[in-house]
Amino acid sequence: MRTLHLHLLRQTLGTLVVTVAVFTFVLLLGNILKEILDLLASGRATPSILVRAILLLIPFALAFALPIGLLTTTLLVFGRLSTDGEITAIRASGISLTAAVAPILALSVVLSGVCAVFNGHVAPASRVAFKDLQQEAIQARGFAGFASGRYLDFGSITLYAREASGTNLTDVLVYQVDEGRRLLDLWAPSGSFSTDTNGWPIELVLYRAQGVILRENTQQPIFAAEWPTSLRELRPETLSAPKPANMTFAQLRSELLRRREKGENVSPILVQLHRQAAFSFACVGFALVGIPLGLRAHRRESNLGVAIALILILLYYSFIILGQALETREAAYPHLILWIPNLLFQGIGALLLLRADRGPR
Repeated sequence: MRTLHLHLLRQTLGTLVVTVAVFTFVLLLGNILKEILDLLASGRATPSILVRAILLLIPFALAFALPIGLLTTTLLVFGRLSTDGEITAIRASGISLTAAVAPILALSVVLSGVCAVFNGHVAPASRVAFKDLQQEAIQARGFAGFASGRYLDFGSITLYAREASGTNLTDVLVYQVDEGRRLLDLWAPSGSFSTDTNGWPIELVLYRAQGVILRENTQQPIFAAEWPTSLRELRPETLSAPKPANMTFAQLRSELLRRREKGENVSPILVQLHRQAAFSFACVGFALVGIPLGLRAHRRESNLGVAIALILILLYYSFIILGQALETREAAYPHLILWIPNLLFQGIGALLLLRADRGPR
């Protein structure tokens, strides 16, 4: 039995390293295209900043790559074992399938613990450090000015100008978002800004501004010949605390207590807390589903296993996306929706594994 367990573990770990590396690279590439190329385009990134930025993005990618890689691994490995007749040999020797795959299930529990550390601390901390690095790059090179047709993020406030010439702007949009709520939405045909001695913008003035501002849950229309907006308090060194999506598990718990004491809506915080916890158990559900489905594939080609993995991943993440989309609707209990894929995958996976243990009929 020990030899069999070591054989299955070697097969699984060898494939797991490859699949996790591939998925990490793919996810990392997507983040690089989204986050780092913007720094390159603005001319604010030095080689050292680029290397640090990529290293900080790796933990964020690994948090997703580990469960996805384990699912793909179980589908590929056990599909290959079934095709090569090794599963038939295991059954012929009187060993149950459940006993044979016990080390793989134990590995999934260990990986769930690793994912819990990544989801609850390492990935959010790395994400915040990456955002700080972006601001450091901006400060190191100074303010490059408004660029035509580009958005400029000042923390909670975002500015956009269709055309920019020096300090003069044309077709200007200013909006402020806090926890998914639009607090300020302004448009003006023209505007201008002033800067301090370091070239950083300190005030933006909109001319013939119109839009709405949210005050006490009511929208107030705005029409002003001149609308000054101070940018001093929005400089990078005074940006607010990280958003709930970028908070660690400990920070989320503290924020939950703070909001409850003030009587504020705690649903967005609960969603992030339960997302980190629920997604940490994905490895167990993926292993339970992947093993019996891999045995049913009976194909030597890896394309089928990868296709099944992608379908299951889309199904799993659809519940995560739904829960996060409803995070402000406390009555819908969005934090509980996040546990549905775990219950489905672990329940159905356990039934499929027991059924496969009985052998083909």
